Amino acid sequence: MPDVAEIDAAEPGASLWRDAWLRLRKNRLAVFGGVALIIITLFCLVGPWLSRYTYEEQDFAQYAKPPSALHWFGTDKLGRDQMTRIMHGGRISLGVGICATLVSLTIGVLYGALAGFLGGKTDAAMMRIVDILYALPFTVFVILLMVVFGRNIVLLFVAIGAVEWLTMARIVRGQVQSLRKQEFIEAALSLGLSQRRIILRHMIPNVLGPVAVYTTLTIPAVMLLEAFLSFLGLGVQPPMSSWGTMIKDGAELMEEFPWLLMIPAAFFSLTLFSLNFLGDGLRDALDVRTSKD
Repeated sequence: MPDVAEIDAAEPGASLWRDAWLRLRKNRLAVFGGVALIIITLFCLVGPWLSRYTYEEQDFAQYAKPPSALHWFGTDKLGRDQMTRIMHGGRISLGVGICATLVSLTIGVLYGALAGFLGGKTDAAMMRIVDILYALPFTVFVILLMVVFGRNIVLLFVAIGAVEWLTMARIVRGQVQSLRKQEFIEAALSLGLSQRRIILRHMIPNVLGPVAVYTTLTIPAVMLLEAFLSFLGLGVQPPMSSWGTMIKDGAELMEEFPWLLMIPAAFFSLTLFSLNFLGDGLRDALDVRTSKD
């Protein structure tokens, strides 16, 4: 039997979140991804307040100028400062990606966890609804929502998120079905815990790893979908822009003015890589089955 001194000297237990944070800090690529995302976000949020130009200000004397001391990222074909437009475009792209993904996560995680936990006919009925929605063309469905409810930027978040939750629901359902047979879930059931508490307190925290990874894939996918809608005239309206629309415009003038494509594409790519690195780190850190170091 250990004495009192040995018990007092024992290492205190760590919560799921504290243990995940300690493991995440050891992953250098994940830390790089997180830092890069913070810097890009601050650049887009704070930068326009410090810029001498506005995103819609035109100067035809500065038509498609390359990067210089006056315009660090050059100008576009209307003489607008490219750096300021990248800042504002980042606000739109990141805003659409994050907000629409949150809508997708809220619906998909709760729906998938409920279907996987209840099982049986309820699960079969709920997943047949998902299969039916999968048969509908996502882009057409989003276009219909935008046409019916108007071209509001907030509704754009909701419309995209409302069609991106199906894969998340399937992922969470599969994870919950595997957890449903675990001993700690059977113990919770035997103790008489409510289904709501088991799902929210025991099921969902144990599927955060796959959810975090898929989230990092959903954000850039949503950003690309937003760019496609903007190309059709149903997304961001001029003179506003997003990274997707700037890449599209730059691709049209790539041979003559390559910086119009390369710079916004570099921001988009860096954001994509950072999300992937951070997602891989979160997957490992939030996996409660991983043994502690």
